[in-house]
Amino acid sequence: MVACDLIVAGGGPAGVSAAVYAASRGLNVVLLEARRVGGVIGGVSLVTHYAALPEGMTGKRFAQFMLDQLASAKVRVVVDPIVRIDLEGAEKRAVCASGEEYRAPFMVLALGTSPRFLGVPGEREYRSMSAVADGPAFAGKSVYVIGGADGAVKEALFLSGIASKVHLVCVEERLACIAQFRASVEAAGNIEVVPATSLVGIEGDGSSVSRLRFQSVTTGEVRTVHDEGCGVFVYAGGEPCVGLVSDQVGLCGGRIAVDDRMETSVCGVYAAGDVRDKQVFQVATAVADGCIAGVSAAAAFKAR
Repeated sequence: MVACDLIVAGGGPAGVSAAVYAASRGLNVVLLEARRVGGVIGGVSLVTHYAALPEGMTGKRFAQFMLDQLASAKVRVVVDPIVRIDLEGAEKRAVCASGEEYRAPFMVLALGTSPRFLGVPGEREYRSMSAVADGPAFAGKSVYVIGGADGAVKEALFLSGIASKVHLVCVEERLACIAQFRASVEAAGNIEVVPATSLVGIEGDGSSVSRLRFQSVTTGEVRTVHDEGCGVFVYAGGEPCVGLVSDQVGLCGGRIAVDDRMETSVCGVYAAGDVRDKQVFQVATAVADGCIAGVSAAAAFKAR
């Protein structure tokens, strides 16, 4: 069993921010992360619109900066998936897959999200999860990006520099992304927007895609596209990772409800980032959430 002052569950921007701010105020902080520091943002092609960040900042590099910052702040980082969280009582507990147990009087839940699946046939077998990691395998081939929001369009723009053609498929009549990204799509030259269309099936030979089935949102007509060896990248948003705490904290719309100090319905437990109920899901808001949660936890720790 490892005791500390604050457990931060999650190593994305919200968790890192919470850990750094709490550590700067003298708390002994342990940050628990399932895979790698960076979270979802660590796997994107570019981090955009974050104040004062240089252009061309990749998600991977951004994640490395966060890891370096944690080291500088002397935050202990443990890469070990959490399998159980117990928020009852004065000591909060997190048990990891290795069997190690961590205890602290305060905890920040920065659990993030997991990719949402469409639930269509063939998706789990043939869907690519990361444009950065999987994109190079489709150099000179065609790829299909499913989704019309900012995240999907940004990765489509990245893939346009690798693939021969990018088919950007969205259920809306018009891309739902910001104007800046829409203009970049129009200027790309090899991106075709396929509006009012949904992906309903992917077929292949077991190792690569051979056919895709699309359905018109307006007419319901289903058409089959033959495209041997193409890539399929689905960006359907994320599901908040609340499974370990959903019966212990108050939820709102499937996310964790907090007050203006980021404190949940459980005293001493805070939530930050995409896992909490809010309106804007960006790196900037995740970092702000983490800052408030870390500062609030530190103040509560010293006021005991």
